[in-house]
Amino acid sequence: MSTQPGLFSADDATRPLADRLRPANLDEFFGQSHLLSAESSLRQALENDRLHSMVFWGPPGTGKTTLARMIAAHSDAQFMSLSAVLSGVKDIRESVADAKALLESSGQRSVLFVDEVHRFNKSQQDAFLPHIEDGTIYFVGATTENPSFELNNALLSRVRVYVLKPLASEDLKNIIDRALQDKERGLGKLDITFSNEHRQALVETADGDARRALVLLDLAVDCAHRDGDKLLIDEAVLKEVTRDSFRQFDKGGDQFYDQISALHKSIRGSDPDAALYWFCRMIDGGCDPTYIARRVLRFASEDIGNADPRAAQLGLYAWDTYSRLGSPEGELAIAHAIVFMACAPKSNAVYTAYKEAMNFVRSTGTEAVPDHLKNAPTSLMKDLGHGKGYRYAHDEEGGFAAGVKYFPDTLPEQEFYSPVERGLEIRIAERLRELRALNRDKLSR
Repeated sequence: MSTQPGLFSADDATRPLADRLRPANLDEFFGQSHLLSAESSLRQALENDRLHSMVFWGPPGTGKTTLARMIAAHSDAQFMSLSAVLSGVKDIRESVADAKALLESSGQRSVLFVDEVHRFNKSQQDAFLPHIEDGTIYFVGATTENPSFELNNALLSRVRVYVLKPLASEDLKNIIDRALQDKERGLGKLDITFSNEHRQALVETADGDARRALVLLDLAVDCAHRDGDKLLIDEAVLKEVTRDSFRQFDKGGDQFYDQISALHKSIRGSDPDAALYWFCRMIDGGCDPTYIARRVLRFASEDIGNADPRAAQLGLYAWDTYSRLGSPEGELAIAHAIVFMACAPKSNAVYTAYKEAMNFVRSTGTEAVPDHLKNAPTSLMKDLGHGKGYRYAHDEEGGFAAGVKYFPDTLPEQEFYSPVERGLEIRIAERLRELRALNRDKLSR
């Protein structure tokens, strides 16, 4: 646990640049205008001294910790910090005891900041509840994961969730410029040559993450070409410091599921260009192409179905091709399937029919198989009436035994499957209308 009465210490060259340049006030804070504009609820709460418990949810490097520190400073509250990675219930109790002692002795409030709060289990999260309720602490949690899934309902009901967004390019440019100009905490005392073109390249690599931008800038200065006291950050330096940098993806986290959702919905929406974009975003971010291939095959059944059965075949081809070729050659086969499926006619008729049939089965219990549909491989079974009266469809006119009932005797006939008027299902729908009409005609006689 760390306790910090003020906000930030003076210049310390041994500290990372990203830590030295933490904003000391709102004027130095870039990004999150939706949270800090004059009309926002958070800004008004701060200015009116109405501090409340909250959770900041957003990607790394978007200002969650910095905002918590500024809230404490703005409210003249003690800032206390816990890491859910390193702390347990004992640390929570000690922090609460310190906050309670300070409140009783001086009346000063405490902001207890919990980083990576989603890593606390239910009992650890529950340990905060009574102290949030009685005002001993103002709880501020930070998480990169969806609070709906990672925080229990009891804690969520006592806090307000604020969503932080990746920083825009202009915000990252301002942060880099401030780092280069600040002589007290930044790099302003150094003679650095860093062109606008190369700054933009650094911004793009940072990908909305202010911490990453400053870490990469710090590395670039260390690797810069030196000419006496002058430092040059050029393309070669940037390639060296950014070669292992990836786009934000977070395998298994919200960004992962949001991007696979965007891919699926782009294919469903028949937009091959957007579908390719999201596919490439995921590959660029380090996603396993096999996972995408599996999802693409799932899409063929769920959203195309009988409108174009070739989609499922192409999905299998893409998956098999990738398993044989690997990356990067095999990724083209997946792209091939994605574009085909985005352009194909769409139908979820089978998907809908399957769900309706499953719900019907679960609601009607275990009904007996009609005798005429039962298997009769032995004389005993035949004597018991198994298979009696069964009409062999191939012996009937048109290969269809009109009027035969295939549902259990105790259940009414059902029509789960309703083909759409797209693709091959147009012809399937015509065929089903003919067969169902023959059935109705036979049964009405």
